[in-house]
Amino acid sequence: MPKMKSHSGTKKRFRVTGSGKIMRAKAFKSHILTKKTTKRKRNFRSETELSAADRKVITSRLA
Repeated sequence: MPKMKSHSGTKKRFRVTGSGKIMRAKAFKSHILTKKTTKRKRNFRSETELSAADRKVITSRLA
């Protein structure tokens, strides 16, 4: 049986930290930025931790 491949799209969107947390980028930063405040757009830059509900699915796709 061959080894399972990691999901390429998942590899590009998520990052695993040294402590094992899975980090993701924030949504709503791609377009219609004129009505969003500068502070709000600045906060979109930072990564956030993946929720516990989604962790099982993403770890299986990264493995």
